[in-house]
Formats: sequence, structure tokens, C-alpha cells
Amino acid sequence: MDISQYLEIFIEESKEHLQLLNESLLNLEKDPANIELVNEIFRVAHTLKGMSGTMGYKRMQKLTHDMENVLAEIRNEKIKTSANLLDVLFQSLDALEEYVDTIVNTGTEGENDNEKIIAALNAILNEETEEVVADKKPEVKISVETEGQEDASLRKHKELTITEYEESAILKAYNENYKVYGLTIYIQETCILKSARAFIIFRTLENLGQVIKSNPSVQEIEDENFDNDFSVFLVSNETPEKIYEEIRTIAEVSDVLLDEVSLEDAKIEDSEEKDDILEEINLVKDTKKDIKKEEQQNSNQNNKPKTNRTVRVDIERLDNLMNLVSELIIIKNGLETIDVDTQDQNFNESIEYLERVTTNLHDAVMKVRMVPIERVFNRFPRMIRDLSRKLDKNIELNITGEDTELDRTVIDEIGDPLVHLLRNAADHGLETKNERAKTGKDEQGIINLTAYQDGNNVVIEVEDDGKGIDTDKVKEKAVSKGVISPEVAEAMTENEAIELLFKPSFSTAGEISDVSGRGVGLDVVKTKIETLGGDIEVRSTLGIGSKFIIRLPLTLAIIQALMVNLGQEKYAIPLNTIQTIEDIKKDEIKYVQSKEVIHLRGSVIPLVRLNEELHVTKEENEEVLDYETVVIVNKGDRKAGFVVDSLIGQQEIVIKSLGKYLINIKMIAGATILGDGEVALILDVNTLV
Repeated sequence: MDISQYLEIFIEESKEHLQLLNESLLNLEKDPANIELVNEIFRVAHTLKGMSGTMGYKRMQKLTHDMENVLAEIRNEKIKTSANLLDVLFQSLDALEEYVDTIVNTGTEGENDNEKIIAALNAILNEETEEVVADKKPEVKISVETEGQEDASLRKHKELTITEYEESAILKAYNENYKVYGLTIYIQETCILKSARAFIIFRTLENLGQVIKSNPSVQEIEDENFDNDFSVFLVSNETPEKIYEEIRTIAEVSDVLLDEVSLEDAKIEDSEEKDDILEEINLVKDTKKDIKKEEQQNSNQNNKPKTNRTVRVDIERLDNLMNLVSELIIIKNGLETIDVDTQDQNFNESIEYLERVTTNLHDAVMKVRMVPIERVFNRFPRMIRDLSRKLDKNIELNITGEDTELDRTVIDEIGDPLVHLLRNAADHGLETKNERAKTGKDEQGIINLTAYQDGNNVVIEVEDDGKGIDTDKVKEKAVSKGVISPEVAEAMTENEAIELLFKPSFSTAGEISDVSGRGVGLDVVKTKIETLGGDIEVRSTLGIGSKFIIRLPLTLAIIQALMVNLGQEKYAIPLNTIQTIEDIKKDEIKYVQSKEVIHLRGSVIPLVRLNEELHVTKEENEEVLDYETVVIVNKGDRKAGFVVDSLIGQQEIVIKSLGKYLINIKMIAGATILGDGEVALILDVNTLV
């Protein structure tokens, strides 16, 4: 049975369940007496166990099974929720997330048994057992020991008849000191996917030995043509206890009845036919071993991601997409019936209709790619909880705007920068409890994580009510490290001093911890955000707190742009960065520190002559005008005026990558192909301002 087709669904749903478990455990920490919450956690853990068992991930299944045991005791009020218990449960979730990540990358769950965590879970259970039933000895029973105590008819393997071929296999096994076991395995009546469950059982049995007989047949079991039980003969050198335990840990297995099969009355015949049969058996076994070994080698060599990135899409959005495609087909049919040479009214109407549908289609496809930023935000409460305990600070994380949507590509990339900012806020931004008490602040530090849409951008803010950035200290550190001279530091504004924090390997932290302080955070954050076409801005007030503001484009695929001419070349400026377009008389251009600026509505704006920056030669017969066309762009609070030769107009463009060989070119964010086939470069405003 091929279950790989369900792998992506399994991964997606496992992540959702793990996230729900994380959130529920965080809530349980705040409200330990909430039994409804415990019941919810138990249900989710049980579902996760069943899913992993169905997919054959036994380590994952075992860990969730042990978690479930602890949760069951909490639910039965035999164990009280404590900080230690929650720590172990959170560690279990981390281990489960590691399993899922390994499955995403390799298709297997890896070799880590997480024995320490399982031991910690069992220790919690044992402590409870000693307290509640101290006088009772653990009662461990397996079906082998209880033989004869239940209805003998339940042991259906005793009714199995064996062929001469199977008898020979059993005899051969005995001669090689193997044992033969008869098993009758019962699956719960509530089991929905009986054949899938049976598949897991058979795979477990094959790891323990060799199944030589099955009733019903394997084909009938795969077709789910059986009740809730089946019987097998298993050749193995494992103990009956181990076989029982291995099968019993599989989800939805209600009972396992096991006996060692004896063939004392059978006679060993050294017939030529039987030897041939036995040789065939050995050949099959050797072949299986070789195949297994080869599969293992291939698995190790091909350590590549086994799953694709997916987006869950609301069915209404797909319906809308389908309707728009239908409209396109109607337009195509309409165009086919029009005589192009006559250029009649129908032709023009069809073109206008096509343009409207194309625009709507673009919007619809964009929405399909959009994912709530909640997917990134929802892991941070747990992270802040752990940091709070590690740093011995009382930290509250407030999240708003988690339903704001971003392009899936951006969602995948924005997680790490936000982790850096939040860890910095917790470690460097917020004061210790004593420091906050001395300054009259509440003991609990606040970190606000906010997202909202602003035009064609999504803004994400990370704000703390900590001590703020001491710009004098930043300057001192920069001077001591030789990054700037004392004279430059003296002339620096506060914003310029804060910009130093984004220099590579620059850190003002006195001590390096495993949380932060190595100076590899903010420069990486800035680089990543600029790679995504965004920018980052910092606002800080000493003693009050800091706010990091990230602006990101809604999508990286298709944008609105202003097309401009520079010499004989065409360039695109993203429309979301443009504030206004001005014709500035040449005599209004002034100089500040030898740099051209203009004074526009109360603001002094530096000019950037794109021809010079991009080394574009002006046309020789270009008309000399007494004014310059200036495109005013902004990057956060900063503005600049791009001097261009002329404007072409607004256009919707598809962004194309420059490829890996041109990835390091600054000032150019990509390229686009225009309607006439000409290639135009897209300006990277962040590096030009």
C-alpha cells in the first residue's frame, strides 16, 4: 500500500496539531485547573498519535503515546500540572517538531528515539504511581501469560491450516533456532482505516521477523475485506514479550493474542523437493535483506526534501479563479469571430473586456498565494515563554493583526528576521526585574508584535517598553571598534547612530549569551528584509523603549511600476515607493555638503542622478530643458529624488530574477520583459536612497 500520497497532508496537519498543542499548553500554564483545556490537549495528542501511527512513524507515535499517558493522568486528576511537567511536555513538542522537520527533509523520521524525554515522561508517571498506589505492584500481563483464561476461540491462529510449503518453512526456522509464533491481532471496531492500520502492523511484524502465513490473505487485508481481526504465523528470534509490546503500541490495536507454535509431531523430511523450497525461502530472505540495505543506502545518499511547499486555498478563491478563466475562454472565442482587418467596435470592446478580466485574474491569483501572517506569529508565544524563563524576566507578548495576509514566498522568509528582533527585544530591550523596579516600571515587560496592511505594503512592528537604545553608548562602541572616527561620531544624529547597529558584527552587548549579543543579528535581519524588497526602520527613546518597523511588499511576483527612460534604456521604479513626481527648475537645485538637493514643500530632499549612478550615457541629440524630471521616492522616513530623462507611464510588470550570476548586483532588484519583448531593469530603491 502506497501511503506517500498522504505525506504532504500528514505534514501539514501535524504542524497544525503541534501548533495547537503549543498554544493549548501555554494557556494551561496560565490556567492549570482548566480540565476542558486538558481534554482538548489530550484529543489533539491522540489524533497526532493516530496519524503518525498510520503513516508508520513509530518513534513519533511512541513519544505521543507517552505524552498521552501523562495527559490522561492529568485529566483523571492524578497528576497536578506543574512547571516541571509543562517543561517536559514542551520538550516533547520540540522533539515532535524535529521529527516532522526530518520527515519534510528526508521522508523518514530519523533515528533519534528521544529516550531522555520518554524517560522524563515515565518518571512523572512513576512518581504519580508511587503516590497513588504505593502498595500495589505493577501488573504487567501479556496474552501469552493469560493463555487459557479467556475464550480459546479468540485465538484464531490455532485454527490456521498450513501447507506443506509453510510446514517446511517452520521446520527450517526451528533448525536455525528461530521460533514460530501464531498471533491473532484485534483492531478496534471504531477504526476507520482498517487496511491502513493492518499495513502498519504488517510492517512492524516484518521488522521483527518474517510472516509466513496470514488469514485472511494479504490481498484481502489490503482490500479491507476482513472483520476487525486477522491471524498470522511469524518466524522470529525475538521474545514473545517484545513482539507483543511492539504490536500493542500501534494505535487502534485493541488486543494481541500470541502463542509459540509447536511442530513436535511433524516429521522432518529431507526430500529434494523440500530442500528446493527451503532454498527458495532463503533466497527470498536474502533478496529482501539486500533490498532493505540498498534502500537504506539510497535514503542516506538522497538526503533531499521529499515534499513540496503548499498553500491551502479557500474554495471560494478557486471558484473565482475558475470563473475568470471561463471569462477568458469566452473572450478568446469572441476574438476568433472578429475580422481583425475591419477593426470594428466589437474588437475594441473585446480588448477592453480582456484587460478587465486580466486585471481581475491577477488579483485572484495574488489572493491564492496570500497566507495569513499568523503562520509565522503563532510560534512566538512559546519562544517568548522559554526566553522569559531562561532570562528570568517577566515578559508578556501581545500579538495583533495576525490575520494580515502576505505572499507565501515572503511568509517563508520573514520568520528568522522576526526571531532575531524578538530575541533582541527580550534580551537587550527589556530590563531585568530589579532594573524595572528601580525605574518605577511594572515588573512585567511588554513586547508588542503588530502587523497591518498599508497600501501595497505590509508593516510589521516589534515594540518593547524597555530601556531604549543608548546612542552615546553605540557611538562609543563604534569608535572603540574603529568603525567610525570620534569626529564622525560627534556629528552623527541619533538616527545615524542607530544605523550603526545594522553594521556586520556590531553589538553593544557587554556579554555574549546563547540568546543574543554576538552582533550577527541585525545586519542579517536588514539584509534579509532588503532581499525581500522591504526596508527596516528603528525608533527608540532612551528609558521608554524601542520600535523596529519592517515594511514588506505584498507580493514578490507582480507589481505596479513607473517606467522611465534613461538614455536609450528603460527602467522600472516600483510604484509603492514613489511619493510624487515633480518638474524642478534647474536653478532651484541647491548644494549641501557638495551634494545636490531640492527644497520641496518644507523638506530638503537629496537628488540621485540615475544616469551617473547606473553609468548610462545620455543621448547626444537630447533636447536641453530648463527643468529636471524628478521622481520622489521614500524609504521609511527618508526621501530621495531620482532624476530621470523622461517618463513612460505606469505599468503592471512581472518580476524576473537576474539569476545566480548577477545576484550580487546592487541597485537592481530584478528585470521584467515589456510588451515589445524589450528587457527593462527594476531599480532597487532601498540601495539607492
